[in-house]
Amino acid sequence: MTQSKQMEVPVSNIENAVEYTVADAVVKELVRAGVTTAFGIVSIHNMPIYDAILRDGTIHLVCARGESGAVNMADGYARATGKLGVVITSTGTGAGNAAGSLIEAWAAGVPLLHLTGEVASPYLGTGRGYIHECKDQLSMMEGCSKKAIRLRIPDQASAVVRQAIKDAEEAPTGPVTLEIPIDFQSAIISDYSLEEMKISPAINSNTNFPEDALLKVIHAKRPVIWAGGGVISADASSELTELADIIGAAVITSQSGKGSIPEDHPQCVGHFASYAETKELLANADILISVGVRFRGNETSNWKVKVPGEHISIDADWQAMNRNYEATYGIVGDAKHILGQLVNELSTKQLQRDEAYVKEVKAVREQLRAQLRATLGPYEQIMDHMRAALPKETVLVRDVTVQANVWGSRLFEIYQPRTSIHASGGGIGQGLPTAIGAQMASKDRKVVLMAGDGGFMVNVGEMSTAAQEELPMIIVLFDDGGYGVLRNIQQNAYGRQVAVDLLSPDFVQMSKSMGFEAVRIGSPAEFEVEIKKAVKSVKPMMIVVDMEAVGPMAKPFGGPPGAADSFKPKKL
Repeated sequence: MTQSKQMEVPVSNIENAVEYTVADAVVKELVRAGVTTAFGIVSIHNMPIYDAILRDGTIHLVCARGESGAVNMADGYARATGKLGVVITSTGTGAGNAAGSLIEAWAAGVPLLHLTGEVASPYLGTGRGYIHECKDQLSMMEGCSKKAIRLRIPDQASAVVRQAIKDAEEAPTGPVTLEIPIDFQSAIISDYSLEEMKISPAINSNTNFPEDALLKVIHAKRPVIWAGGGVISADASSELTELADIIGAAVITSQSGKGSIPEDHPQCVGHFASYAETKELLANADILISVGVRFRGNETSNWKVKVPGEHISIDADWQAMNRNYEATYGIVGDAKHILGQLVNELSTKQLQRDEAYVKEVKAVREQLRAQLRATLGPYEQIMDHMRAALPKETVLVRDVTVQANVWGSRLFEIYQPRTSIHASGGGIGQGLPTAIGAQMASKDRKVVLMAGDGGFMVNVGEMSTAAQEELPMIIVLFDDGGYGVLRNIQQNAYGRQVAVDLLSPDFVQMSKSMGFEAVRIGSPAEFEVEIKKAVKSVKPMMIVVDMEAVGPMAKPFGGPPGAADSFKPKKL
């Protein structure tokens, strides 16, 4: 039975079966916030909310196979659209299953509302063994979310849900958990009009970029821009690209910032911050403009990358200032507005780009790419076939796997915002459900998942969700019989390996049993044929890359820079 058939219920026959409840208030606020899709698993501790969604009839429910996957789906949906992701889970174990994926959403700064049940209010904190009881669910959710809230007074449901949504969407954006005791969900309350009067002044569009900082930009001869996910969240990609063009800046992107500038732009250095050539470029720069970037440890060799003394930091989050690198100018606000003002100011000046420096940036860009390409061996052809076959607007989702780390996140060019999604928190196995969420949000675009066999098995059951929703997604599964990234890190660190070899199923047969078309390939030439077929297909498709048959990379991937050194015995 398809999801659409499940939703075919004569709403008019049940509209008067219940009075207005907390669950109705929850759904009313979701609809008000523009929510049209929600993900989750129905349970005895969220049934009133599910029934209210059914009676309302405007929100499409996607039935995941696990709470972890459901959160990832809401996460992928939010990243692909910029809208609020919504996930509904059960209490206790169900909420606990969601925790790891909430950490991923928190790490990536994804606006997400997690609705979970709680035990009946009289039994909260009693330890009496009420079904699904957790010792302290609110604290558990607080630890893996931006914020965790419990509804304590049923009549406050509308206000609390609205505040939770606001908390999720305000900088720094992130997942917010709202837990509602099961007896409260069906509590009858009064329906009322909840209005918000905006009394804060609107942004003055004539506000100038700070004069001192502006002069530093004007006089810079070797500027570098470091663009993060905040550029994409603020829809500021066009302003960022225009700024780079005006001042002739090199543009480094974080992993989350991929797509903030088209990666075929000659000044786009890209996601290569920890590489020696980029470090040298930064060392010789006279100013850094960072925009919405967290400067994560794994992207800066644990903050060993040096930045120029002159640093203009632009971020929507007050707490981002001086968290990892000191700024000479910290500007807090909306990146689109701030960059727009800077571009407007610069357009009135007679600015001379240093074309010799721009030429140097182009050379660094090409050198980095040639250097990395030389390590790929036969996977260079697979990458090129993949990029050539896929439309520019394709959404590329990457799980943690060797090929995603080496070239999926660096050499595979991304041209548009919100078409690159990766595991910010580093957890394996979240790629499949994240890609499902992205495809639910992007019915007019192809979504392609890069995954490895080890991580893929974590949430493999969600293939059935993709088939049930009839999603035309493509999975490119790199099968090396285990945890390839960890194999290489262990080999580099210890010269031996442990617990990294895995017995996998026949992925082709398994995929077909779950409603996917599937094929196994053993060469780049076979891959080219199959990826072209997959792009034309309207059915979900898996291409299994037999890495033993394809052959090894020219240079084995040893993990992120400095990874092996972290595990070698040493005195602290």
